[in-house]
Amino acid sequence: METTAEKSFHNKKTTLFIVLSGIFLTNAILAEIIGVKIFSGEATLGLEPAGWTFFGKYVLDFNLTAGAVIWPVVFITTDIINEYFGKKGVRKISFLTAGFIAYGFVFIAIATSLPPAPFWLDVNSTDPAGQPFNIEYAFDTIFRQGLGIIIGSLTAFLLGQLIDVYVFQKLRKITGPKMIWLRATGSTLVSQLIDSFVVLGIAFYVFGNWSIDQLIAVGIINYIYKFTVAIVLTPLLYLGHDIIDKYLGKEDAERMAEEAASDTSFM
Repeated sequence: METTAEKSFHNKKTTLFIVLSGIFLTNAILAEIIGVKIFSGEATLGLEPAGWTFFGKYVLDFNLTAGAVIWPVVFITTDIINEYFGKKGVRKISFLTAGFIAYGFVFIAIATSLPPAPFWLDVNSTDPAGQPFNIEYAFDTIFRQGLGIIIGSLTAFLLGQLIDVYVFQKLRKITGPKMIWLRATGSTLVSQLIDSFVVLGIAFYVFGNWSIDQLIAVGIINYIYKFTVAIVLTPLLYLGHDIIDKYLGKEDAERMAEEAASDTSFM
């Protein structure tokens, strides 16, 4: 028979997993949807284009997908789930999220194939400046992604998550409950190194026409961004841990972290 204290603990544990899973799932799916937009990192900061040259012929600036803006939230949430729910928790939400992302792509494909209503095309036939505007073409172009990008993003997502949880737990065995920054940043840096090149390799090398040189050059730019963000956002990781520790209570939070490290329980 569970005591009142045990029931309270299990309720808090379940609520915590639901909240973290919601944050993880929402940001991962949103990142996939908005990722079709490419923005200039330098222009966002009011800087001139970097103009870096790779392999003597590829001039690259810090042009990133809009999805990169919120992927760091996924990184942080992954590490927090890993800390309190272990490998089983991360794997569960990762496979669930991959399934929902695939589900989203299926229905986006269906939506873009539906014939547009004539009045919808008519009332949106011009832009604010009075120029001709094809809203059906814009809708399809924004939401529809190629098969290579879909396969590449899903493969990279799952592979990155599984590598992240593996490295995180290995580092935790070395550091114990201390040095959260090391296992969180270390696992993110390793997993995102793989992620950065896998998604580009599948989407634009296997299914596209990029050369190996172009793949490496763009992959480096993407990884530099993720490397920098992983370090900059470390204080938010500690803030998240502090909020959760206060919510669960120090003793129960430490208990969950130890169980997660030993992989003896999940929910």
